[in-house]
Amino acid sequence: MNILYHVPLSPFCRKVRLSLAEKKIEVQLVEERYWEQDADFLRRNPAGKVPVLKMDGKIFTESAAICEYLEEKNPEPSLIPNDPEVRFEVRRLVSWFDDKFHHEVTVNLLYEQVNRKIQNMPEKRSSGPVAANVQAGLKAIKLHLYYLNWFLDNRRWLAGDAMSLADFAAAAQLSTIDYIGHLPPEVWNEYSALKNWYATMKSRPAFRSILSDNVPGFPQPNHYSDFDF
Repeated sequence: MNILYHVPLSPFCRKVRLSLAEKKIEVQLVEERYWEQDADFLRRNPAGKVPVLKMDGKIFTESAAICEYLEEKNPEPSLIPNDPEVRFEVRRLVSWFDDKFHHEVTVNLLYEQVNRKIQNMPEKRSSGPVAANVQAGLKAIKLHLYYLNWFLDNRRWLAGDAMSLADFAAAAQLSTIDYIGHLPPEVWNEYSALKNWYATMKSRPAFRSILSDNVPGFPQPNHYSDFDF
């Protein structure tokens, strides 16, 4: 059995989960409290990060590298098209979400409001979320949503005419922010093209396990699993 060591609200784990599900690769999900630096986990990945994929008796780490490996080993359905320019655009956008969106939005919202508590760090938990960081995240997400909506006003999917890993990278990040309530239904009124795209992503079979996630202490909002939000 293939095993994915993951954290439910990690966007990097979600990106891999979506890729696996889209390619219909069965995998057992095992939650990993990576911050505890367990010896067994560190033997699997000395970097101490998730996701970690165990497949065919081998260990694979780093979400971008895992997704590229899955694409090469299981090319259908394709998530990284053959056209060199489109492949470039897919990789550029994946990098955008893994780096820029993650650091400007996800770190400031998800990490401040959830990870402090989940990781059970008393010195951080007692101080609560840093308000300035949360405000920075809320400001940044508006710019990212505008950028995404502009793309989808001009393209069928984020990187072009076909769904790709870029769409999964974006949906992985957005869904974590959605889970913690920062993308309520009224937000989408300004971004109709993006809303239609996100509804389409949420309705895909690959998204089912993402929508069924429930993190103790952080119940999902009512609209989270609703396709028609």
